[in-house]
Amino acid sequence: MTSAARPPVAHRSGALPGVSYVLPLRRSIAQVDADLAGYVAWLSRLVEVVIADGSPPDVFSWHRQMFGPGPRHIAVTSRCLNGKVAGVTDGVLAAGGERIVVADDDVRYGEVALREMAALLDHHDVVRPQNYFHPLPWHARWDSARTLINRAWAQDYPGTLGLRRSSFLASGGYCGAVLFENLELLRTMAARGFPCHDAADLFVRRVPPDTRHFVGQRVRQAYDSLAQPGRLAVELCMLPAAATVLLRTRPVLRAAAYIAAGCAAGVAAAERGRRRSAAGLVFPWTSSCWAPAWMAERAVCSWLGVLTSLRGGVAYGGARLATAAHSTTHLASTSCAGRDCGCQTPLTAPSAGGRHRREVEAA
Repeated sequence: MTSAARPPVAHRSGALPGVSYVLPLRRSIAQVDADLAGYVAWLSRLVEVVIADGSPPDVFSWHRQMFGPGPRHIAVTSRCLNGKVAGVTDGVLAAGGERIVVADDDVRYGEVALREMAALLDHHDVVRPQNYFHPLPWHARWDSARTLINRAWAQDYPGTLGLRRSSFLASGGYCGAVLFENLELLRTMAARGFPCHDAADLFVRRVPPDTRHFVGQRVRQAYDSLAQPGRLAVELCMLPAAATVLLRTRPVLRAAAYIAAGCAAGVAAAERGRRRSAAGLVFPWTSSCWAPAWMAERAVCSWLGVLTSLRGGVAYGGARLATAAHSTTHLASTSCAGRDCGCQTPLTAPSAGGRHRREVEAA
C-alpha cells in the first residue's frame, strides 16, 4: 500500500459513508490546539467525527468552542480507572457508522490511509495499522527504534485501531482497569471470536510528544511488558547480562566487543523491522541506529516497572493501575463484570446488560 505520510490535502474526493472516527479526549486545562482543531475540521468533511470528551466541565466547554459545529462533541459518562476505555466505549456507542476508526489525539490520518482503513474494515472485524512519527526530533527517533524492533518479529501497538461497531458491541466491551488498553482491546476481541488483522503496510502519522512527556512515558511503557511474560523475561535479562559482561570479562576490549555485538544485533533487528512491508517509506534508516539507546533504556526501565508493580501499579489519570493487561486465556474464560475492577462502562456494568443487548440488536 502507498498510504505513507502526507498532511491532509486541500481537495476532497468525496465523503466516506458508514465510517465514524472516534476521538477519546481528556485534558485538564483549556488551551488552544490549532493543529488538532484543523485536523478535526478536515476529518468532519470526510467522515462522521465523534469526540468523546472526559475533560472537566470548563475544559469541555472550551473544547466545544474550539472544535466548532463540525464534529459530534459528547461528554463521557462512563467511569473507568483508565478513562480512555470509557471514552472509546462511549464514542463507539454514539457513532453512527459500522466501520469505526478509533484514534488518540496525536494521530493524523491522511485521506489515503483513511480510505484504506475503511476498505479493510469491509472484510475484517479489527484492523491494526502502523503508526510512525513525523516530524522526527531526537526522542521520536529513539522511540521509533522501539517500534521497529516490535515490527522485526511481530507487530507494534499503535495509537489507533479500526473496529466494526457490531463486533465491538458483540464482544461486550473491554476492561477499563488496565494500563495497556490497546492490548486489552485486541485480546478481548480475539477471545470473543474477532481476531485482529495486522495491516503492517498501512502507515498512519503520529505527532511526537514533547521531550518532557517522552521522558515521563519510559517506565509506563516498560510496565506494559508485564502483560507479555516472554518479552518481559528477555528485557529483564538485558541489564544483568550487560553487567556480567562488563564486570567479569577480561580484557576490557573483549568486553567492549561483546557489548558492541549486542548493540549491532539490536540495530540489525530494528533494520529488519524497517524493511518489513516497505516501512522504509516512513522510517528513515537513522531510526534503526537508535536501537542501542532504546535497549539500554528498557534494560533499566523493565526493572523499574517490576518495582512499580510491587508498589501497587502505575499512577495514571488519577488512579493506580496494577494490571498491564489480562491474558487471552483469562479473557476467554471470563469477562469484566464491572464490580471488582473499577470499570463501569455501559457495556460491562451489571445494570447495562439490557442496553448492551439492544445496541447489538440495533447494529
